[in-house]
Amino acid sequence: MKFRILFSALAGLLLAGLTVLFAPVSPASAHGNVTGPASRNYGCYERWGSKFQDPAMATEDPMCWQAWQANPNAMWNWNGLFRENVAGNHQGAIPDGTLCSGGRTENGRYNAMDTIGDWKATNVGNSFNVKLFDGARHGADYIWVYVTKPGFNPVTQALKWSDLERVSQIGNTPAAQWTQRTDGVEIDIPVSVSGRSGRAMVYTIWQASHLDQSYYFCSDVNFGGSTTTPPTTPPTTPPTTPPTTPPTTPPTTPPTTTPPAPGACSATYSTSSQWSGGFQGEVKVTAGSAAIKSWTVTLAYGSAPSVQQSWNSTVSVSGNSVVARNAAYNGALPAAGTASFGFIGTGTASTPTVTCTATT
Repeated sequence: MKFRILFSALAGLLLAGLTVLFAPVSPASAHGNVTGPASRNYGCYERWGSKFQDPAMATEDPMCWQAWQANPNAMWNWNGLFRENVAGNHQGAIPDGTLCSGGRTENGRYNAMDTIGDWKATNVGNSFNVKLFDGARHGADYIWVYVTKPGFNPVTQALKWSDLERVSQIGNTPAAQWTQRTDGVEIDIPVSVSGRSGRAMVYTIWQASHLDQSYYFCSDVNFGGSTTTPPTTPPTTPPTTPPTTPPTTPPTTPPTTTPPAPGACSATYSTSSQWSGGFQGEVKVTAGSAAIKSWTVTLAYGSAPSVQQSWNSTVSVSGNSVVARNAAYNGALPAAGTASFGFIGTGTASTPTVTCTATT
């Protein structure tokens, strides 16, 4: 009897330990990031979040590829790269060579951001804005923006504090003074340099106002290139970590499409990757011949579907259908404008019947 009691107790402890060990990683929430010029981890999320298992990333965007392989949470949690209780001593808290990971903060989650290599760079002129998104409306005690000195090459050199020159800053700025959005606030910090050309890095320190919480962002830029389109508005809560099983060859089944209609919308579904026990679906929404204010896409399956997570939309399951409604930032589309969203489903991928409705 004593043995059975002891065994039962040990089994309970083991089960509790496994529950903690394999509990899903919660995404960082209520924080922010530099969305333009996009920081390294936000840029990787923006470009590949809806197709993170696409093997093309390895050749088209190898620095993002190594980052996704090292720790996908660095991109899913694009808004959580911060340290606490630094007390303004940033150089003391963050050693040279680890600036882009915030001194290997969050138990090393963002370490791949320090990797030396040819990260995708945003083309900028000698005058540009750094755009900072704040999903929780913390505001700032201060924001400091640095640019690497002439001669520094981020493709071959690790970033050190001595490589940086502060070029812009703002002081205490409550969130009420930032540009208001439905999903947070954002602010532009103007930057002006002279005579610069070629590759460089922009380093931003955001001291949030709610706690002693310091955020650190590395953005790769190319001075002298043509100005690029601002990045897509970020969602406030990124999806949790998806399965990391390598994808199989995408299926050859053609996507299903609903025909466009004036003032309405059409939607196209495709399975971008699949693995044993799951798959990743992607949907492209296209407005008809008139602008729309919001959209809803219904994916009808033969049996009740199961969705683990989604991005760029709010997804629910109703009977045998997945119902996706636009996020706050991608519902309004001009005539023929497009938006896209994705989701991770369990089971075997199948082609649903797709319908799209919109409000004008």
